[in-house]
Amino acid sequence: MKKATILILLSLWACLTLGSWFRTPEKISDDERRALAQMPKITVKTLGNGNFMRDFEKYAVDQFPLRRNFRGLKAVVHTGLLGQKDMNGIYLYEGHAVKQEYPLDEISLRHALTLFGKIHDTYLQDAETICFALVPDKNAYLGPESGHLSISYDDLCAAVEENLPWADFLDLRDTLTADCYYRTDAHWRQETLIPTAQAICKALNIPEPKAEDYTEKTLENPFYGVYYGQAALPLTPDRITILESTLLHSATVYDYETEKTGPVYDMEKLQSRDLYDVYLSGAKSLLTVENPNAATDRELILFRDSFGSSMAPLLLQGYRRITLVDVRYIRSDFLKEYLDFSGKDVLFLYSTTVLNQSGTLQ
Repeated sequence: MKKATILILLSLWACLTLGSWFRTPEKISDDERRALAQMPKITVKTLGNGNFMRDFEKYAVDQFPLRRNFRGLKAVVHTGLLGQKDMNGIYLYEGHAVKQEYPLDEISLRHALTLFGKIHDTYLQDAETICFALVPDKNAYLGPESGHLSISYDDLCAAVEENLPWADFLDLRDTLTADCYYRTDAHWRQETLIPTAQAICKALNIPEPKAEDYTEKTLENPFYGVYYGQAALPLTPDRITILESTLLHSATVYDYETEKTGPVYDMEKLQSRDLYDVYLSGAKSLLTVENPNAATDRELILFRDSFGSSMAPLLLQGYRRITLVDVRYIRSDFLKEYLDFSGKDVLFLYSTTVLNQSGTLQ
C-alpha cells in the first residue's frame, strides 16, 4: 500500500513536471490581471550565470498545470482550515473581497500632492472653481468593522487640505457606504453614486443630478473584479449596472489617442477582461465628453483615475464639455499642447489607492 502511494505521487509529480515543460504557455492570467512568465531561452551564458534557472523557476510557478485549481485550493485551506485572516493581502467580510490598504505611504502621498501643486501653478492660475475630492477605499468602511488595519482618513484628509490650499476639499466618506463598491472589485458602483455626484456638483455650483432622471440597465455579462482572481477564493461575480438618460445618449466622447468619437458607454468592452471598461472605454490618457444639450457653455477639466470614468457621466448635466485627464498615462508637462484651462472649472478626483501608490502619476 505504501509503495503504491509513493508510485502514485511520483507519477503525479512526473506528469505535472512534464506538463510545465511541454504545455503551451499562457500569456495572460485573466484572474490575476497580469502577464505570466514565459519559457526563458537556454544559452551557454544563461546556464552559466544562473539566469536560466532563476527565470525558469518563475516560469514553472506561473505555468504550472492546474495552477488556478491549486491556487483556489490553497486559498480555501489557508483561510478556512488554518484561520488565516487574508489571502494575498485580500480578506473577505460580509460578502466583500477587500484589500487591506495600510499603512499610509507618506512619500507616495507627498509625490502626488507635489505634482498636483505643480499642475496648479503651471495651468490653473486663471481657472474658475477648483475642487479636490478624495475617494475612500472599501477598507475604510469594512476594515474597522472586521478588525483589519486601515488608513486614518482624518489624517489623510488633513494632509490633503493642508498641502492643497488652492482647492476646495471634498470628503466623500459620508456620501458612501461599503455597499457602494463592487463585492469583487475596488471600484464604486455607478448606480449608487447619485448622492456623491450631488455633493460634487454642489461644490462646483452646477445643477445636481436627480435619481429620477436616470434609468438603470444591468449588463448581462458577469463582472469578475480585480479581487476575484487575486484572492483565489470562491466568490460570486458582480453585475454592472449603468445609469442611462436622454442626455447621456446624445453625448459623445472624443478619444485623443485614437482620434475617434464614440458613446459614453462603450459596449464593445463587454468582451474585455475588465468589464468596468464600459465606462468611457477604460484607461485613457485624454478624453473629451461633449454635451450638445447643455444649457450653459461651462467646461470642466477632470483630473482623475479610473473612478472618474463612472462619475463623469453624472456631472455632465452642468457642462457643455468635460475633459478627463489621467496623468498616469500622459505627462502633465504635455497638457499645454491640448488644453486651455482659462475660465474652466477643475476637479481633482482621486482614490486613496492611487494616492498611496502614486508612482505612476507624472
